[in-house]
Amino acid sequence: MSSTALPTRTWSPFDRYRRSLWLLTVRDLRVRYSTSVLGYFWSILDPLVMAGIYWFVFTQVFARPVGTEPYIVFLLSALLPWMWFNGAVSDSTRAYLREAKLIRSTKIPRTIWVARLVLSKGIEFVASIPVLAVFAIVGGATVHWEAFYFLLAIVLQAVLTLGVGLIVAPLVVFFRDLDRATKLVLRFLFYASPIIYGLSDLPPQLQGWATLNPLFGIFSLYRSAFFPEQLNWMAVAVGSAVSVVLLVLGILVFARTERAVLKEI
Repeated sequence: MSSTALPTRTWSPFDRYRRSLWLLTVRDLRVRYSTSVLGYFWSILDPLVMAGIYWFVFTQVFARPVGTEPYIVFLLSALLPWMWFNGAVSDSTRAYLREAKLIRSTKIPRTIWVARLVLSKGIEFVASIPVLAVFAIVGGATVHWEAFYFLLAIVLQAVLTLGVGLIVAPLVVFFRDLDRATKLVLRFLFYASPIIYGLSDLPPQLQGWATLNPLFGIFSLYRSAFFPEQLNWMAVAVGSAVSVVLLVLGILVFARTERAVLKEI
């Protein structure tokens, strides 16, 4: 009686990377919300509170015409993706220090430790989109066909965030003060990005320089779903180029520092 051995599946490097990335991302999300009663709602409570504060300040206190009505939708359509970018970059400063033992003991590609932060924060952002839809319905905002640009914006933001994360994560291992410096830069970048205002709200002499910030083009893609006039293809083109350059630079920085990082942690 002959026995036939079951064929063993051979995983390609891409499949192994994808599976490992997904498993680590799921682990992050479970750990983050396993001890939380509200769970999902905590991921949207912070941007909602911030949006409420800025809505009150600019519509009730100063009554200054900034952005477009309904202003709460205008705010959230950029504030929610900002939380993704801010959270992923902030966590990237501790990506290798927090998981030092696990990183040294496994042979999976080390870029995963940054990519899983980008993916987990991206999943939280996608999960917050229904909240934006609810405010759009309540506020009477019209959804336009440009909503399809959401997909392009998500891809571009993932590229940008991963690139910045791959630059910051290894450098923090050697320069610990870079952790605090990154948080200061992110705080500045919040006000230097079109979150509480739009590109058209800036003085004409600043608009050209402002588009060098890749978030201007990305956020204009998100906002175009409700405010098509906010879409600026020049800013999108510049933002796409800068995002790709930062990703390439991040890969190069990571490749040059990987061995030294493993010794340092």
